[in-house]
Amino acid sequence: METTRQQKIARQIQRDVAEIFRKEAAPALLGTLVTVTAVRVSPDFGYAKIYVSVFPFGRSAALMQELDRNNKFIRHALGQRIRNQVKNVPEIQFFLDDSLEYIDHIEQALKND
Repeated sequence: METTRQQKIARQIQRDVAEIFRKEAAPALLGTLVTVTAVRVSPDFGYAKIYVSVFPFGRSAALMQELDRNNKFIRHALGQRIRNQVKNVPEIQFFLDDSLEYIDHIEQALKND
């Protein structure tokens, strides 16, 4: 169960990472549409799991590698934005949210029947 403060920090991180993707990290995104779908923050605010959705899904593996490669840059840019809300900038880790692909797969299966 997340506390109210965890939820507020998670929403702020979600907005800020989306803005970083849109403005500063655009070359690293390899021309794909990336959406930050959710953020989960640990109770001590030391770690943040950032879930991203990628379109087209075929580029997701390359994009996840690029995000891992640019993790330090993204964390620094995030730190510039949230430095007044938290004492320490959390370690960030990116995870692929493939729920949209799963929904598309189910729809295709239903259409074929």
